[in-house]
Amino acid sequence: MENLRTTTLAPAAASPLLDERELSKLHWRCRRGLLENDLFIEQFFARYEPHLTQRHAQGMRVLMDLADNDLLDLLLRRREPQGEQDTEEAREVLGMLREAGGTRALHA
Repeated sequence: MENLRTTTLAPAAASPLLDERELSKLHWRCRRGLLENDLFIEQFFARYEPHLTQRHAQGMRVLMDLADNDLLDLLLRRREPQGEQDTEEAREVLGMLREAGGTRALHA
C-alpha cells in the first residue's frame, strides 16, 4: 500500500504560487455537487492553500472536469486517472487530495 505521507509539494521556484485572486477562482471552480467530494476538497485547501502553485491549479482543473461520481471514485481509490486526467499534475493533486481527505479513515 502506498504511504500517504510521501506526497510532496513542488518547489515554489518550479511553479509560481497562486495569488489571492487565483486562489479565489480555484475555490469557485472546485465547488461540487457531492458532499463527499466537498469534504476532500475542503481538507485539501485547509492543508495546502498557502503552498498551492500554478502547477497544482492545473492539476485541480483537470480533476474538476470530471463528473462528481468519477471524481469520488478517484478519491476513494476505486480507480486511477485515465486518458486526459492521467497527467503528472493531476496525479500529484490527487495524491494531495487523498492525503488531506484521509482516505484511510474512510475505509476503516
